[in-house]
Amino acid sequence: MGFSPLAYSKNFYKGWMKMLNNRYVPADMALWAGRVDSTDNYDAFRWHQWVREINLNSADTLTFKGKLGFVLIGFCCDEGIRRNQGRIGAANGPNAIRHELANLPCTFTPDVLLFDGGNIICTDGNMEESQATLASAVTIIRKLGFFPLVLGGGHELALGHYHGQQAFMVDNDQTSDIGIVNFDAHFDLRPFTNGSSSGTMFRQIAEEAVNSEQEFRYLCIGIQRYSNTLELFKTADHYGVVYIPAEEVTVKGDWNVIEKLDEFMKSTKHIYLTVCADVFSTAFAPGVSAAQPLGLHPEDVLKYLKHILRSEKVIGFDIAEVSPRFDQDRTTASLAKVLIFSVVNTMCRLKGLAR
Repeated sequence: MGFSPLAYSKNFYKGWMKMLNNRYVPADMALWAGRVDSTDNYDAFRWHQWVREINLNSADTLTFKGKLGFVLIGFCCDEGIRRNQGRIGAANGPNAIRHELANLPCTFTPDVLLFDGGNIICTDGNMEESQATLASAVTIIRKLGFFPLVLGGGHELALGHYHGQQAFMVDNDQTSDIGIVNFDAHFDLRPFTNGSSSGTMFRQIAEEAVNSEQEFRYLCIGIQRYSNTLELFKTADHYGVVYIPAEEVTVKGDWNVIEKLDEFMKSTKHIYLTVCADVFSTAFAPGVSAAQPLGLHPEDVLKYLKHILRSEKVIGFDIAEVSPRFDQDRTTASLAKVLIFSVVNTMCRLKGLAR
């Protein structure tokens, strides 16, 4: 079958790929294996038959000329979780999620391209360097014309993902007006005077906004009152954070959430969408750093994700803190698979590329 409407341009992004250091590991395509129902009937294809490798260290001659394309990039790091005194193990999350994604059906047209861009690793405790490498990778993915799907890994990936989106916009003379929608049991607004962690990244972004005299736009859904100190609630109020506690989602229902989402989305041109797996109840996500017995139900989160995506303002998506070490029957990795499938399918449907 015809594949990959990629045009080649000599000197494209000259010098850009130098930013990816030895923390970047190209894709291991052996991970993409699964059931094969047909080798020539696309209607019977699964993701492992359609995904292709893209090496971001040698993609400097590629420009995307297709209708819609996605690049998966893993963040194999849980140094931020360790610093935040959580249960480490999320560094193995990206490949566990890939294992689950492999057998998904291709419910989009052949015009949709799907690539595995490999992993960013952190084996020496230098989380900041790994975040910077992720930022460069995200910027490259955006420059190539693709939509980034970041697999975690600790939620410290959010700082790298956000910086990558921001750099792309600045480099392309676009306004860096990015609103963050985070599904999370925690604010992640801890002070970082003694160092950053998986609990500080949104405060880091807030401080950057204040220092550059820009508005900080952050909406957090699923906050647990028993998991955040009063000081964190005060910090959220100080920075103008919009938040919806988990019990409010349950008690007040969808319309309350949708109304707040709509109001927030009107205030920003672009939306960065991030999910921490600990926002879900342990019944659905046992494999996380900080388990939540009373977390959100996946069906509710899926409704809200689709609603946000229909705004057509979303520029990137990630799922963080999937920890195979604590998972049961790969339940959490499988839930991550469903979320990613829904993101891809919703975007394809919006472009008229769903089957």
